[in-house]
Amino acid sequence: MKKIKARALSLLADGTVKRVLGWERGEDAFDCSPALFENEAEMERFVYGTCAGANLSKYCVKMGKAEGKTLVILKPCDTLSFRQLLHEHRVERDAFYIIGAGCTGMMDENGLLAKCAACKGKEFAVYDEIIDTEECRLPTGTEKRMEQVEKLENMTAQERFAFWQGELSRCIRCNACRNVCPACTCIKCVFDNPGSGVQSKAPVTDFEENMFHIIRAYHVAGRCTDCGECSRVCPQGIPLHLINRKLIKDMNELYGDYQAGLGDNERTPLTSFTKEDAEPGIIHERGNG
Repeated sequence: MKKIKARALSLLADGTVKRVLGWERGEDAFDCSPALFENEAEMERFVYGTCAGANLSKYCVKMGKAEGKTLVILKPCDTLSFRQLLHEHRVERDAFYIIGAGCTGMMDENGLLAKCAACKGKEFAVYDEIIDTEECRLPTGTEKRMEQVEKLENMTAQERFAFWQGELSRCIRCNACRNVCPACTCIKCVFDNPGSGVQSKAPVTDFEENMFHIIRAYHVAGRCTDCGECSRVCPQGIPLHLINRKLIKDMNELYGDYQAGLGDNERTPLTSFTKEDAEPGIIHERGNG
């Protein structure tokens, strides 16, 4: 943390950046909340460590409209989200100075975060400089990324339906998953449209509570970097990332391995076509398995 803080103060002092997007201590020891710092005095609140799990990429959409350059600190997996936003022209690269912060795992009060248990790697997709901090030294990558998805696939259709019915029935429609998701950047969301049929703040039917999450997953399909923020912020502990991972797994198996946030200007599996693409009948059969 000290190295990152010192560098941030230096960049503020020489005018390279106007503000710093990082973390501050929250309500307890496990809560490092996203925060904005604009001067040396405010930087006294800055923290970084094993509880800085929040992906700051989503906040860059708003910060990119501010005058002057913003310093943002991104962990390796976070840089995938930022680069995906670059691909979608939701942020401008010149508006940010990126410090890549070393990380070997983040935790909360329940232990290692789900996204860290199946870490996607330590490579940075985009950065101006890397500071391999020594504060984060938790073990990661202890399970296969699709391990939980495979367990669900091995269930019968009735068992899977019962599983998700039990999980999604606990949804209180707080919209935390949508609001934190780096792939959800529409100025006006379909779920806020009175004519959508799913605009209620709280679900009034089983159909509505299921459709909210299913529609949202399809909206980010091919763009989701599997950052796990949806599950991390869910106050009900619903494993929402498993829905996204299922779509990622299917796309990889049907259209070839693809990681959102990597590569330069390539088209996503769902916005491109090749003669080798799976036939609709194959996809239908997989969906009924």
